[in-house]
Amino acid sequence: MNEQEQKAFEDEIYAFVGQIVYPTTPAPDNINETMIRQWSEILGETNPAYLDADWAANSARGHTIAPPAMMYVWGQEGFQVTKGRAPNAMSTLVETFNRHGFTGVLGTNVKQQYMKESGIGDNISVHMIIDNISERKTTARGTGYFFETLSTFTDQHDDVVGTQRFKVLKFVPQEQPAAVSDDSALAVPTRIPSPRGHDNKWWWDACDEGKVLIQRCKNCQTLRHPPRPMCGECQSMEWDSIESTLDGEIMSYTCLRHPVIPGYPKDPICAVIKLGEGTHFVANIVGCEYEHLHIGMKVKGKVEQVDEKTVLPQFYPV
Repeated sequence: MNEQEQKAFEDEIYAFVGQIVYPTTPAPDNINETMIRQWSEILGETNPAYLDADWAANSARGHTIAPPAMMYVWGQEGFQVTKGRAPNAMSTLVETFNRHGFTGVLGTNVKQQYMKESGIGDNISVHMIIDNISERKTTARGTGYFFETLSTFTDQHDDVVGTQRFKVLKFVPQEQPAAVSDDSALAVPTRIPSPRGHDNKWWWDACDEGKVLIQRCKNCQTLRHPPRPMCGECQSMEWDSIESTLDGEIMSYTCLRHPVIPGYPKDPICAVIKLGEGTHFVANIVGCEYEHLHIGMKVKGKVEQVDEKTVLPQFYPV
């Protein structure tokens, strides 16, 4: 793409900035206890402000509230998405990138901001636009452009309850290196490294040192995992941590048989484990066959080097 072609292409994509992806669209269902319970079960959320109607009735609010992070959930289209979506500004923008060779796609980050609590019976509407497109960038994935959508969520009173920004990189995939005849020159794949940000780097650093830490609220002593900045019980931002004994019990488990992922063992067993300290933890079960596992099985964890670059806690049957 020469300079003139690049300018024409950028004029075409920048014209999408400000276009509406979804006009204000009410959710098909009002906020309800059933969806809150299902969402909380999946994420291991136990906050009584969301789940315990009696507790919520006696709280300062006097009623149950919905987890703020669910605001994007209420407007999801459900099973009908499998039959396809009508074209909109975002799908047309993506197709424009694809036509010019920017076929790679990578969701890079999501930012949510909360302005108002929502409760049972409220209805959440979403309005989405293409908010901005970056200048041409050169990244480790390839040359491309970041575009960001802005979703605004409102309730039935037209009050803004929150916003969500979703940033995507569309890029020209780099050419793969030519195959070499000497197999010894091939690098052994390792597991996908976990992102280490401001709120969780301390946890992974401890893991590298052979310890599994559990975050503890300094104010109310509630334990929480995975790491996050605020206590779900008392909203305190002050915290420290304790080291887990890695004694646990299997709450749920599955085996990932397809597809085979380079760097990972064949048919890895993944489980939700209730640690002796009370928090839930997702990890691999090793040292036994899938058929021998059962809910409630006692397990013991070890922090181990699982490949050249990765240290992880794994659990063995007791």
